[in-house]
Amino acid sequence: MSLTNSQYDAILREYDAIQLKNERLLSGRKAEIADRLPAYEELTSAAASLSVSYGKKMLLNSQGNMAEYHEKMQEISRKKRELLLANGYPEDFLSPIYDCPDCKDTGFVNGEKCHCLQSRIINILYSKSNLQKVLQAENFSVLSYDYYKGEDLQNFKKAVENSLSFVRNFDTEYQNLLFYGSVGTGKTFLSNCIAYELLQHGYSVIYFSASGLFEMLSKQSFSSSEKEVLYKTQEDLYNCDLVIIDDLGTELTNAFTNTHLFTILNERSLRKKPVIISTNLSLEGLKERYSERIFSRVTNAFTFRKLSGSDIRMRKKFTNS
Repeated sequence: MSLTNSQYDAILREYDAIQLKNERLLSGRKAEIADRLPAYEELTSAAASLSVSYGKKMLLNSQGNMAEYHEKMQEISRKKRELLLANGYPEDFLSPIYDCPDCKDTGFVNGEKCHCLQSRIINILYSKSNLQKVLQAENFSVLSYDYYKGEDLQNFKKAVENSLSFVRNFDTEYQNLLFYGSVGTGKTFLSNCIAYELLQHGYSVIYFSASGLFEMLSKQSFSSSEKEVLYKTQEDLYNCDLVIIDDLGTELTNAFTNTHLFTILNERSLRKKPVIISTNLSLEGLKERYSERIFSRVTNAFTFRKLSGSDIRMRKKFTNS
C-alpha cells in the first residue's frame, strides 16, 4: 500500500503552504518590531556593521581579534533580547517559526522522512474515506450527557474521563482502552473523539472496523502479488502512534484473525504503542470468542470501560423526527 503521485504531491504542497504561512507570520512580526522598537533596528544595524568590519579585516589578512568580535556580537544579542522582554515580547519573537521544528517544515531530516511526514502518509493511507467528516461531527466539543441517566450516566462519565486522560497524557503515559457494552451507547463516539484530538496534534492514527482490518490483511496475506504491501501494512500497524479497532467481534473469527489480532496487540505492546478497542461483546463474550492468550493480553494491558443504556442513535432519531 502506497500513496499515489497526486497524494504525495498534495502533501508536499501542504509543506509549501506551511512554510509560506510561517514566513508571512515572521515578516509581520519583523514589521511590527521595526515600527514599535526603532532601538531594536539600530542594534540589528550595529550587528551588521560589525560583521562587515570584521569580514574586511579577515579578507585583508589582518589580525582581527575574533574573541573580541564574538564578545561584541553576544553583547548586541543580549541587548536585543532584553529590549524585547522589556516591551512585552518573548525573547524568541523574531526566531524562525516552524510547525515542526525537527524538519523545519520540509518533511525530511537528513534525507529521511520526518515523523510529521510519516504521520501524514499513514493518516491518508488508513483513514476511512469519510473519517474526517465523521470526526468533525464527533469530537469532545459536541459531547453531551443528555441521553444518559443513573448508572448509565456514571459509566459514560468515567469513560469520558478516561478518554480525556488518554489524550492529555498521550506523550508520557502508555495506555490502552477497551470500550464495551450494548449497541449505540457511545463507544465509537469516544474513539472518534480521541482520534480527532490526536490527529489535530499531528499524531498518526490508524482507524479500522475489525471486519475491515482483517479483510484487508486476509487479502494481502493470500495474494502473492501483495506480500510487500502486507509487510508495509504490518509495519504501519505496529509503529503508528495509535491503532483504533472498532466493533471487535463483527469480523469472521478464525485462526487467521486470532493470530493477526494477537500479533498486532503483542507487537504494539512491545513498542509501548497504544491501542483502543470498542466492542459490543461482554467480557465473557470476549473470553469465549478469542484465544486465551488474546484475552490474557487484553485483560492485563487494557483499561476497561463499560457503556450501558439504550441505543442513543435511535433515541436521537426519534427525538429529531
